[in-house]
Amino acid sequence: MKLDTLFQQLDPQSIPPLAQWDPPFCGDMDLVISANGEWIHEGTPIRRPALVDLLSRVLRREADGGYYLVTPAEKLRIGVEDLPLLVTDADRVDAGWIAVTADGDRVPLDATHRLTLVSGPAGDLLPALPIRHGLLARLHRNLFYRWVELAERRGGEIGLWSGGVWQVLGRIDDEAS
Repeated sequence: MKLDTLFQQLDPQSIPPLAQWDPPFCGDMDLVISANGEWIHEGTPIRRPALVDLLSRVLRREADGGYYLVTPAEKLRIGVEDLPLLVTDADRVDAGWIAVTADGDRVPLDATHRLTLVSGPAGDLLPALPIRHGLLARLHRNLFYRWVELAERRGGEIGLWSGGVWQVLGRIDDEAS
């Protein structure tokens, strides 16, 4: 994957049409997205935010469950320890919320983008938000606790309303409370 060429071809603020690209699989890349959201290439963390932003925009998850960096010419599989993206902030708008990822994606919490509970690395159920191209984002701890402070209880769940739908943050174990 020629990163300099990719940098020149892509608008850093837009999402490329990955669904239209069907390049051949070229192998595995020694790149891992750690559970804390750090991108590590050949054992060294990537410290250039612009590079991480670019790579996140050409990342997709495919039907086999694998994560791939995709260009019109090639496709490389990478490793992901938990979820590849992180929601770091949110803005209240009207009767809902707009989630903001560390990479600058702005996604409304609504019927299309609903929080769901997905197993984390330790096996516990944690909220995740669908972003794009099969990718889910984990909530940053600060945002999670901010929303928990605003949460309501509904049956055995806690959550909040956004976009006219219930957005689940977690389940309540009545025996522990």
